[in-house]
Amino acid sequence: MSITNTIHFRNVKGDIFGGVTAAVIALPMALTFGVASGAGASSGLWGAILVGFFAALFGGTPTLISEPTGPMTVVMTAVIASLTAAEPDKGLAMAFTVVMLAGVFQILFGVFKLGKYVTLMPYTVISGFMSGIGVILIILQIAPFLGQASPKGGVVGTVQNIPNLIASINPLETLLAVITVAILFLYPRKLKKYMPPQLLALIVGSLISIFLFGSVDIRRIGEISVGLPSLQVPTFTAAQIQTMLVDGLVLGMLGCIDALLTSLVADSLTRTEHNSNKELIGQGLGNLISGLFGGIAGAGATMGTVVNIQTGGRTAVSGLTRALVLLVVVLGLSQYLQGIPLAVLAGIALKVGIDIVDWGFLKRAHKISIKAALIMYGVIALTVFVDLIVAVGVGVFVANILTIERLSNHRSDKVKAVTYDDEEIDLKPEEKQLLEEANGKVLLFYLSGPMIFGVAKAISREHNLINDYQALVLDLSEVPILGVTSSLALENAIKEAIEKGRQVFLVGVSGQAEKRLRKLGVMDIISPDNIMSDRTTALKEALISVEPYKV
Repeated sequence: MSITNTIHFRNVKGDIFGGVTAAVIALPMALTFGVASGAGASSGLWGAILVGFFAALFGGTPTLISEPTGPMTVVMTAVIASLTAAEPDKGLAMAFTVVMLAGVFQILFGVFKLGKYVTLMPYTVISGFMSGIGVILIILQIAPFLGQASPKGGVVGTVQNIPNLIASINPLETLLAVITVAILFLYPRKLKKYMPPQLLALIVGSLISIFLFGSVDIRRIGEISVGLPSLQVPTFTAAQIQTMLVDGLVLGMLGCIDALLTSLVADSLTRTEHNSNKELIGQGLGNLISGLFGGIAGAGATMGTVVNIQTGGRTAVSGLTRALVLLVVVLGLSQYLQGIPLAVLAGIALKVGIDIVDWGFLKRAHKISIKAALIMYGVIALTVFVDLIVAVGVGVFVANILTIERLSNHRSDKVKAVTYDDEEIDLKPEEKQLLEEANGKVLLFYLSGPMIFGVAKAISREHNLINDYQALVLDLSEVPILGVTSSLALENAIKEAIEKGRQVFLVGVSGQAEKRLRKLGVMDIISPDNIMSDRTTALKEALISVEPYKV
């Protein structure tokens, strides 16, 4: 696992500046996501440090900044809530074990080179999935935004308790949350290069709470451990083992998607190409070690990555610098973070949720395709109210079925069975003449392009349309790929023709199509003399074999 290809010191100044800037952005986000997840601010900070450090050291995207993200926090929140409800004494330790499992799954994905497949999902599904996560994050911030503890039951519980939350609103905490959101929305874009709006909102909200509301009881972060984190022993229970494995797989898969999508953003900005499988191994190691030391799960963070690149980061040194800066803050300045109001963090998380929602595609999806829009809205609903993995599974399944239907309809047009001249098939004058002379006794079966399984029905249909022939010429010269289902359909057509005493000529079969037919034994039931490379020659031989021309 070489790291020399991503770490060098030819860009030290840019990397250090990029890493420090990314650390400034990471601090408020780590605190926010740690508190939002239910694990605490310390877990968010250690997640940012450990995932960021090891993902940078062993990953395959030099400029990627890894840390707790909105999508990962949403899943982490659900994991902690369900496990602590089932096992109050061991629940949090089990949640950190799920983070370790997520890391192990990510490492396995990288080892088995599955990186290139992770992001092969329709945009409608990715958009709906991310928008659903954004909606979840927004809903989960309603209670802390209104100055109250989050009700049990996650999203559904919060929605059901909205009337009670509004009736019991804490005006001062809500005011702090509103000020935070206002700063984030109104902050001038040109000033972002000098100070991230999240850090300014954190500072302003905290100062207001201390100097104006110092005598009022406001919910704050509270004590943050100053020392190094203690080792978390992997904890399982027989009753929860299956749930933990599924949660680990979901968290790992989401982390892969989150990281690799951000890697693509980094590639477009730096005009480089990341190593997907190496990145998954780096992400997995980061999450494994984060879980071992009580940190929450993380992934590639778009905001931190973009800022890192824009401020000069070009190698993994920037990611390592960022992690070390955060380490210094945690060990030396954590006492100054304890007074940050939870309402301020809720305002920051609310803005993150709003930013995650794919508003651009939401506005245009119905104009592009009604089916695409329905898939996206369906994935959003399933993500918010059912389950993340169910949402992705159903979304990908439906999208792929619709895609296969379109491809099958398109490819079906490339299946032609003719006994006379057909304008849709590019025939030579001599071939047209041969078909005319055959007077319907020679059937030319022409296939073109990849024959996926959805085309099998068209093959059977076209073959069954014409029964009154004495010789079959099967032209596969323009078929690069022959699916199993289509191969079986062709096998049935060939066997049926032979059983009825008809001559079968096979033209232009090669490559994968030839291997597939040989493995099925189709090539063995056709006379070697009838396997040809030229369609014109095959039509001549077919014509000779047909009565009354048969020699």
